[in-house]
Amino acid sequence: MSALNFPNRRSFLGRTAATLTAGFFGSLLPPQAARADSPDLNILGPRAGYSPQVGTFVSTLTWMRDANGVLAATKGLTQADLDVLFDKNANTIGALMLHLAATETYYQMNTFEGKKWDSWPDAIKQKWDPAMNLGDAGRKTIKGHDRDYYVGILHETREKSLAEFRKRDDAWLLAVDKDWPWGPTNNYCKWFHVCEHEAHHSGQIALLRKRLPGAKPDAAAGF
Repeated sequence: MSALNFPNRRSFLGRTAATLTAGFFGSLLPPQAARADSPDLNILGPRAGYSPQVGTFVSTLTWMRDANGVLAATKGLTQADLDVLFDKNANTIGALMLHLAATETYYQMNTFEGKKWDSWPDAIKQKWDPAMNLGDAGRKTIKGHDRDYYVGILHETREKSLAEFRKRDDAWLLAVDKDWPWGPTNNYCKWFHVCEHEAHHSGQIALLRKRLPGAKPDAAAGF
């Protein structure tokens, strides 16, 4: 979803296939070991504080972020690294990180607040559209920040998602939006798209990282 106004089903499925291919053939390294504060990271299933299916999805979303997602892909990168633009049509690593937060924010408004896609206030669009749509606006405005800046925004956005998930049940997760542009789609599919979206862009980031000036062959541990 690098330069999109709205996802479509064909591009969603195409990206999913590309992500799986990159995952299997781009790297055969195992996911990172669970940390002491998340010993059940690699055990997908229900989680305390959530309804059964919501908790199972939360475990998947968490695994994507904490095992081999954007945090691992950007570990150790400097501000200069995050601002490298390889050509006039590319996106920086920093912009892709903010793009993930923008995507999650827009899906929050659609699924948690019941807002029709792209119906958010102009102030929200001014804040998030450059990161959501990327392109020239993203290249011009998203730069000059260190990794902690982007990680902080990603963390804040995710914490809001988790808080909202705790308020909802399995019936909400499976509720179908019949007016969704790619056809009838439930909240589970929408949020699975947010999850696979991170896998897609983490792969992009890992590739960009390996092309950074002075990058070592094993740059991006876990990728």
